[in-house]
Amino acid sequence: MDKTKRFFKEIFSWLMYMAIWLAVLFTFYHFVAQPFSVDGSSMEHTLEDGEKVWMWKLSDIERFDVVIFPQPNPLPGRQPKLYVKRVVGIPGDKIAYQNDQLLINGQAVDEVYLNEKAQEYRNVGGGNFTEDFAMEEITGEELVPEGKFFVLGDNRQNSVDGRSFGLIDADSVLGKATFIYWPIKNFGKIEDYELNPQGDAIVVE
Repeated sequence: MDKTKRFFKEIFSWLMYMAIWLAVLFTFYHFVAQPFSVDGSSMEHTLEDGEKVWMWKLSDIERFDVVIFPQPNPLPGRQPKLYVKRVVGIPGDKIAYQNDQLLINGQAVDEVYLNEKAQEYRNVGGGNFTEDFAMEEITGEELVPEGKFFVLGDNRQNSVDGRSFGLIDADSVLGKATFIYWPIKNFGKIEDYELNPQGDAIVVE
């Protein structure tokens, strides 16, 4: 009888242990971080098609962060895809493009994260990597409103982004892409950028 009680006690303890770990994993997955697979070329060469990244859900989103959010305005009856894009405009920003140059609040910004893909495009005879536009013409808003972001893909010649669907709700952002974990050859942190006084998007050390 004692052996039987001990056996069931061990089984119960093991089940409780597994239940606790499952609860921890569930909480981590749904509220802290989640894996995400890149589908498409809109973020080349920051992120490549098929790469797998960790999406951190607790980040305060800032300008130039790479974020993941549901497709705005999906077709009726269709499950929205998840998009991954770069935040270019935050609340209070006036966004425009002139002569292949990003302007934030009238200041020219050097988007160093575009250099590799933009040069690749120009090497095959392409013109401006990003066509001229003004955010106000697309969205009707001169400045990015509170609670909104303006996003672009890094592969400007092959990206459905804010130029098509306008602003996105900040609350719709599921998380920030922070780390590539597959394939192993690309394993590493996704670089963060900030805007310095000279108008350069520089890597945050």
